[in-house]
Amino acid sequence: MSETHERNPGCALRREWFEDVQVNRTAAERRAAAITSGRTVKKNYQAAWLLRAVQCIDLTTLAGDDTPGRVRRLCAKARQPVRPDLLQAMGVDAVTTGAVCVYPTMVEHAVKALEGSGIPVASVATGFPSGLTPLPQRLAEIRYAVEQGAREIDIVITREHVLLGDWQALHDEVCAMRETCGEAHMKAILATGELGTLTNVYRASMVAMQAGADFIKTSTGKETENATLPVSLTMLRALRDYGELTGFRVGFKPAGGLRTAKDALAWLALMKEELGGPWLKPGLFRIGASSMLADIERQLEHHVTGRYASDDHHALS
Repeated sequence: MSETHERNPGCALRREWFEDVQVNRTAAERRAAAITSGRTVKKNYQAAWLLRAVQCIDLTTLAGDDTPGRVRRLCAKARQPVRPDLLQAMGVDAVTTGAVCVYPTMVEHAVKALEGSGIPVASVATGFPSGLTPLPQRLAEIRYAVEQGAREIDIVITREHVLLGDWQALHDEVCAMRETCGEAHMKAILATGELGTLTNVYRASMVAMQAGADFIKTSTGKETENATLPVSLTMLRALRDYGELTGFRVGFKPAGGLRTAKDALAWLALMKEELGGPWLKPGLFRIGASSMLADIERQLEHHVTGRYASDDHHALS
C-alpha cells in the first residue's frame, strides 16, 4: 500500500453488528444524488482532485488474451500515467498509479516490470470472477499469486452465503482467505450487483471486515451491474460503523463501470463527504479502472492547454 496504517485484524462473527440493519434504497439513492448534484470542484482544485484519482487507480488488465507484452505496457503506463509536460506545467513531481492488477499468471511479469517503482502488484484470485471453484483451489490460487510477488490479493466471496444468510460460512471462508494472504493485503470483492438488496450489501460488508478484509470492493467488473453510488454509500456507511466499533480503518474500492474523469470526481466527493480526508489516499481508497485514466489525462491536458485532444491521443498502451 502507498501509505501504512494498522491492518484490520478482524474479529469473531458478531451478528448483532449487522442483522438488525435495514437499508432504505430510496434514501440511499437520494443521498447519493445529493452528493453529486451539489458543489463541484473547478480549475486548479479539479486538476488536483484528478491527480489524486490517478494515484488511487488500480490500473487493470483482466482479459482472456492478456500477454506479458500487454502487462509490461500497462506497467509502463502505471509508472508514468500522466505526460511529464503536463505535470511540469502544473508544478507537480512524478505521479504513479496506486497499483497494477492482473491475473495470477501475469503477476511475475508485472513484478519485473515494476521493479524499483514502489508500485504494488495486485492479483485477482479465488476463482475470479464467479468464485465457484472449491475452496482448496481458491486458497491455492492465493498462495500462487503471493509466491509470484503479489502484494495485494483481490478475492471474491461466495454470493450464495449472502443470499442464504449463512453469515458464519461467509466469515469462515473470508478468514481462510485472509490467513492464506499472509502479509499481502486482501481486498474482498462483494459482487454487489448479485447480492439482491442494499441490506445484503451492508451485511456482507460487515462480515467481510469482521473476517479481516483490508479493503472491501464493490464488483469484479464482470457483473451486469457494477459500482454505483448508492451501493458505494451503503458500503461506506458499513466502513464507518465498523471503524466506530473496532477503531480500525478499512479501505474501499469501487470497480466496474467507472470510465470518466467525472466518475472519478463523483467517487472522491462521496469519500470526502462520508469518511473525510484520510480516505482520499491510496492506502484507503482505490479505483478499479483503466479506461478512466485516458479521460483524466485528457481533462488535465485541457486544464493546461485549453484544448481537448482526441481520445486515442491518450491510449493506455
